[in-house]
Amino acid sequence: MLIAKVAMKKLSSSLLYCTLLVAPLALVACGKKTVETAPVAVEPAAAPAPVAAAPSATPPELTSEQRDMARKQAKLEYTVMEDKYMSDPRAQWAASATSSSSYQKGESEARRATSAIGPIDDKQWRNDQTDIGFDWIELGYAKPVNATEVRMVIADSATAESLTKVELQDTDGKWNTIWSGISETKVDERGPRTWLVRSFEKTAYKVKAVKYTFANTVSVGHKEVEAAQLLGD
Repeated sequence: MLIAKVAMKKLSSSLLYCTLLVAPLALVACGKKTVETAPVAVEPAAAPAPVAAAPSATPPELTSEQRDMARKQAKLEYTVMEDKYMSDPRAQWAASATSSSSYQKGESEARRATSAIGPIDDKQWRNDQTDIGFDWIELGYAKPVNATEVRMVIADSATAESLTKVELQDTDGKWNTIWSGISETKVDERGPRTWLVRSFEKTAYKVKAVKYTFANTVSVGHKEVEAAQLLGD
């Protein structure tokens, strides 16, 4: 009997020891199952700061001698251009002219449409109105050609900016518009005249006359034409 009690006591002590030993291990095992590592947020790489553009260097101011040379160079380029136009073998000057109006003060012949006939001679047709409606000048040519370009010689900004339409007349008398809109031509400051040039695909018909129409309100002032060429073959 005594031996049985001792055995029971030893068994109880062993069970208690096991219980005390297993419980922490179980808790640790459970903890390992429940603890999860939180994801680490990765900050995006910061965009590089924009590099400020280096200020452009201020061009050195020209000396008076350099300005004078630049002015002479511009005039030389203008002279070369004008000489090329005037001596162009494919170009012909107007042989006849009519207009919607002419400046009548003093009955000056120099202001009538016929002043635009022939080459440059310091005589210009001038219209009568400065800021009302439209005016036009029609220029006829001795030899009808399959045209590729027209050139008009003018002297002021009002004429250059007010051109609104260019028409070509064929040998049957039909008018064909080759351009209309707002003129981008500005006065050529390099020389005493401005050449207003319009190029286009060669016409399938022979051209015998050209009509230039001006909108007087686009640029206020008299419109003046000194001469005009027709190019083609």
